[in-house]
Amino acid sequence: MKLIVGIGNPGKEYEHTRHNIGFDAIDTYCKKNNIINSKEKFNGLYYETIINNEKVLLLKPLSYVNLSGIVVKKYMDYFKINIDDIFVIVDDLDQKIGSYKLKTNSSSGGHNGLKSIEQNLGSKDYKRLKIGISNDKGIDTKNYVLGKFNNEERKIIDDIILTSTNIIDDFNLLTFNHLMTKYNKKV
Repeated sequence: MKLIVGIGNPGKEYEHTRHNIGFDAIDTYCKKNNIINSKEKFNGLYYETIINNEKVLLLKPLSYVNLSGIVVKKYMDYFKINIDDIFVIVDDLDQKIGSYKLKTNSSSGGHNGLKSIEQNLGSKDYKRLKIGISNDKGIDTKNYVLGKFNNEERKIIDDIILTSTNIIDDFNLLTFNHLMTKYNKKV
């Protein structure tokens, strides 16, 4: 079984904000694949599907970004999911809009959601897709990540989120090294 986690904040006021790229990726994947029946458990909203003959949970932690790791750990323990089978989709201030990077065993880069996951799992060995949201140094970081993309940025992000749906499918088909080779590009 695999666990695909989209990081974000619950609530209408946070929909489609920079910090909610993970939620947007899960929602887009579910819409594209007509996955409509969600369930709630351990303060998380999840969908079940089968990809490449393997059960997959698509999770949106409802605990807010900074506490995401608590929810991820509960799912990992309850469903007996190995850390190698966890894939997290998250925003990244350090990459420009239009870029993304698949990584494993790397630092949180200051992202509080990733810090929470690392703290609760006791490891940074999980896989992740970091999607660039740029960083406007003229705006307080909290206000920036909780802000929305302008129309031009949104088009770019929507294209990357569509690519993320292919990455999710391929996560269940390829080794992670092959996945990184296929999708990570020099920018």
